[in-house]
Amino acid sequence: MSFVSVAGPAGNLQALAQPPSGSARAVAVVCHPHPLHGGTLSNKVVHQLARTFNELGAVSVRFNFRGVGDSEGVFDEGRGELDDLLAVVAWARGQWPDLPLWLAGFSFGGFIAIKAASELEPQWLVTVAQAVNYFPAHPATPRTSAWTLIQGMDDDIVPVAAIQAFVAGLAQPPVVDFVAAAGHFFHGRLNDLKQALLDSAPPT
Repeated sequence: MSFVSVAGPAGNLQALAQPPSGSARAVAVVCHPHPLHGGTLSNKVVHQLARTFNELGAVSVRFNFRGVGDSEGVFDEGRGELDDLLAVVAWARGQWPDLPLWLAGFSFGGFIAIKAASELEPQWLVTVAQAVNYFPAHPATPRTSAWTLIQGMDDDIVPVAAIQAFVAGLAQPPVVDFVAAAGHFFHGRLNDLKQALLDSAPPT
């Protein structure tokens, strides 16, 4: 596991790439929560996603959006952050050109991942408590082979009702896994988050 610098549209982006213990079956890029509310690549939900992707045989790539950590630039209301993600995915595809893409995001990062999926067409999209109530202009169903949405039942930031309404409006809804007694940050429920991810992984 090592930090790398990825050329982004607003300057260099700090990223952390970790290969699996065996041969890789995919490259998984994970987006962190809102930059103005403490979101970084070290967020524990993001870390759990990356570690579980490793266990599933994927190279995991976490990165800091512009203005976070050692990433250059300033927050851009989601527009520039989408461009950051596209730059990181382009870098990852250059490093591992033969591997399918898995794309994931938590909260604000889930919103960015969904927007990017329409262009990137990942083999697997994973969104955790995506901020549908803060970003109501969500795109239509993203183009992806498989989509898993994981949501805590006790989330007081992104309410279950908002997620249910969002899913109900989709022509092709994701596989939804509601985690009992889990809040927005999955305090004490990270293992349940991991299990939900393992249970929904594409077949090898």
